[in-house]
Amino acid sequence: MTFPFNIPTDRPFDVAGFGLNAVDHLVSIPRFPHFNTKVRLTSHDQMTGGQVSSAMVGAQRLGLKASYIGKVGYDNEGRMQIESLTKEGVHCEHVMIAVGAKTQGAVIIIEQFSGERTILWYHDDKTRIAPEELRREWITQARVLHLDGFDTPAALQAARWAHEADMPVTIDLDTAYPGIDELLPHVNCLITSQGLANELAGTMDEEAALKRIHDKYGCDLVSMTQGSRGALAYVEGQFIASPAFRPPVIKDTTGAGDAFRAGFVYGLCKGLSIEDTMRAANAVAALQCREFGARDGLPTEAELQDFLA
Repeated sequence: MTFPFNIPTDRPFDVAGFGLNAVDHLVSIPRFPHFNTKVRLTSHDQMTGGQVSSAMVGAQRLGLKASYIGKVGYDNEGRMQIESLTKEGVHCEHVMIAVGAKTQGAVIIIEQFSGERTILWYHDDKTRIAPEELRREWITQARVLHLDGFDTPAALQAARWAHEADMPVTIDLDTAYPGIDELLPHVNCLITSQGLANELAGTMDEEAALKRIHDKYGCDLVSMTQGSRGALAYVEGQFIASPAFRPPVIKDTTGAGDAFRAGFVYGLCKGLSIEDTMRAANAVAALQCREFGARDGLPTEAELQDFLA
């Protein structure tokens, strides 16, 4: 099945990502501790992450030209984030710096036994972005706009500009942010988690949840990631189930969701069918689990194609 919209071709970037970035402290332990106990750390590393910034790194590694728009604090973590994006080749001239603010961060506790993680995060409100801080040309220089909806009024402005420029809008939604009801009607492809889809729709039935969200907001495609089961999408009255791949090695599931979105944008920009796009997205998510952190396992296009073969 083909996507029910067109994608422009004459743009300097394939995808512009507007949303969160973070610097993560990854703590590895043998098993998750019980309350009021002590556990010795196996390792502690500081790495760059963040929903949209990591998705742009993933897209760039897959051979796309990616641009990231966001805001960091005036601190070592902010410098680390910008340097990491630049090293990957992601265009980041539109990353803003907030003097006196701290860059978003998280403590990610990884259980080695399962590879699963628990995230404790913080965000400095001084790194929020208002609509008037954006520029139309930052958005419209790309073929696709990818959002997370955190700074909802600014995301809404970006989505409106994108549609005026005939660009499809994708969103990685993990929280029902205030104002999201106004933003989602301007989104073409909504990718969320099973839990949030159930929350937004008010039902535990997965297929019913996707259909209700589609009927309410009018997104062309509504999909949910389902962890080890893969992903499920609803588009043009049909459900498309895409099973997950078993990762070559399961070291850490951090960033698997961001990787899925990078793979989805890759399929969209490459003109793949919806089925092949979701298959590629599941494969990118599986490969990300090979390494610790939100980005180290992200594959190149050659690695993705070898894995799919």
